[in-house]
Amino acid sequence: MNFEDCLLDYSTFIYKKLKKTNFAECSLKETDFSNTDLSLAIFKNCDLSSATFVESILEKTDFRGSRNYAFDPSENKIKGTKVSHTALAGLLQKFDLSIE
Repeated sequence: MNFEDCLLDYSTFIYKKLKKTNFAECSLKETDFSNTDLSLAIFKNCDLSSATFVESILEKTDFRGSRNYAFDPSENKIKGTKVSHTALAGLLQKFDLSIE
């Protein structure tokens, strides 16, 4: 399954198997990916503002080039996940760090 230039704000993909799914140029604001298998998925130039990732499989998922994503590495499977260095603050959000 592939999504290109889609408005998917407020969608729910809970417990879905979206392995190898490509999301390109999509708006995914407040989308719920809880318990979703997104292994090997690609998010290319997507807005993931307030998207939820809890107990999700994000192994080898590529978030590089997308923005506003945040997830707790301790609550998701993230081995091999690709993120940009500018997104590290979103991955450390729960620790309430002051990152400069």
